[in-house]
Amino acid sequence: MDGRDDQTDTTVAIVLAAGAGTRFTGPGHKLDATIDGRPLAVITVDTAVAAAIGPVVVVVGDHDLPGLPAAAHVVHNPRWADGQITSVHVGIEAARDLGATAVVIGLADQPFVTAEAWRAVAASTSPIAVASYDGRRGNPVRLDDSTWPLLPDEGDEGARVLMRVRPDLVEPIPCRGSAVDIDTLEDLERWQSNS
Repeated sequence: MDGRDDQTDTTVAIVLAAGAGTRFTGPGHKLDATIDGRPLAVITVDTAVAAAIGPVVVVVGDHDLPGLPAAAHVVHNPRWADGQITSVHVGIEAARDLGATAVVIGLADQPFVTAEAWRAVAASTSPIAVASYDGRRGNPVRLDDSTWPLLPDEGDEGARVLMRVRPDLVEPIPCRGSAVDIDTLEDLERWQSNS
């Protein structure tokens, strides 16, 4: 523990939604593709809001996301094409403006991460906590503010680089659900047929 009063700690959920989705060959942007009639990004952001761990920040790139809940704070990453870590930094800056002492980061193309997973990861007091599904690490990931300066400035990996370099800071959190990505039209069709 770092001596802070837990009453003053603020956690902000960050949903990264700035990627180009270039592997998706369906019509339109992949985050607008639907499962059970709901766009992927809306499913993920609704889940983050329902988790009720704190304010929800959505980082977007050059694609607008219609239908997001009014509770979401949408911020634009002008450098979205320079890699995922730039969106992480934009999200953290927005979270800092909201008084955050920790962030829990998820990806907009992972619609099967549950609200319970967001809450379980947020409840950790480790500097870094990562959701684990059947022993396999996924999202969301919690980053205490003490880790923010340790994040790389460039690249397309988000917090994974930091977790590899500083495994001593990481606590895996067993979660139910799935951190499967919807990256391709085939991924979407497979999950649409299973739902």
